[in-house]
Amino acid sequence: MAGHEWRQRALYHCLLTARYQGNPMRPKKALITGVTGQDGSYLAEFLLGKGYQVIGMVRRTSTLNFERIEHIQDQLVLAQGDLLDQSSLVAIIREHRPQEIYNLAAQSFVPTSWKQPVLTGEFTALGVTRVLEAIRMVDPTIRFYQASSSEIFGKVREVPQKEKTPFHPRSPYGVAKVYGHWITVNYRESYDIFACSGILFNHESPRRGLEFVTRKVTHGAAQIKLGLAGELQLGNLDAQRDWGFAGDYVRAMWLMLQQGQPDDYVVATGKTHSVRDLCREAFSYLGLEWQDHVTVDPGLIRPAEVDQLVGDASKARQVLGWQPSISFRELIRMMVDADLALLRKENGL
Repeated sequence: MAGHEWRQRALYHCLLTARYQGNPMRPKKALITGVTGQDGSYLAEFLLGKGYQVIGMVRRTSTLNFERIEHIQDQLVLAQGDLLDQSSLVAIIREHRPQEIYNLAAQSFVPTSWKQPVLTGEFTALGVTRVLEAIRMVDPTIRFYQASSSEIFGKVREVPQKEKTPFHPRSPYGVAKVYGHWITVNYRESYDIFACSGILFNHESPRRGLEFVTRKVTHGAAQIKLGLAGELQLGNLDAQRDWGFAGDYVRAMWLMLQQGQPDDYVVATGKTHSVRDLCREAFSYLGLEWQDHVTVDPGLIRPAEVDQLVGDASKARQVLGWQPSISFRELIRMMVDADLALLRKENGL
């Protein structure tokens, strides 16, 4: 590298650090896209606890769902924007001037990506480019977190999967996430933007949507226990995943943006369980035999299945000092308890 270029980059990083540290009397600002989702709500809570001012980007729709952030909504600044609309992203960044942006918004349900592959690409792939381009245009010192996914590994080449494991996505969602991952790397290397991707393995909570298999199982088991249903239909019971608690994983997102250099990290528990294990844990906790209630619907099996995902989070442990605090059993029981309480409230039981 030529001497003048080296000096220019050194000066740039000094200015970046000064801008990022800012006035110690003023709280940091963070913008979260997808703030009304599972991860967005946990991250917003976490950042508020750290003293941040949190701006949550929400889409203008006919049915606004703030259920997950209802308890903290009065502490957030909500701004209308859309990953499909470049100008709205630029306007939000110019108005609020965040030091950190967490891009958690996406079309995130894998089965839907088969039915709406183009829309999934627009949100989950090109939406990342729009955010990065808005950062480059308005303020390239902003630190950026991209929500990558273990689905990028798909038909896995090695077990467990690490940051350097080759990608082989098996769904339109996985393909879109690969694009989002690599465009983040590209902007980091091309424009010196502090951009990180968190390759998060499956992470769940009582706030997970009912369409996801973990919540489908815990909610279904609770319904059967309360006499509100008789059976639960599922797809591939042999699929294996590395399931952790969403509240643990948002802490890893924040830690990535506090480092001296940007990088990509696998975030996982390193332990794998099958959908069958998930059923066994949820039903047995309620004193039920899962085999008596679970049936397999071939229509729920993916066109191209991902059989085993399990992550190696050694890098996150060593560099970030991160590790999960909630076990698989604790997670599933937490979700079952929450669904029991929800169903009792909804049905006056």
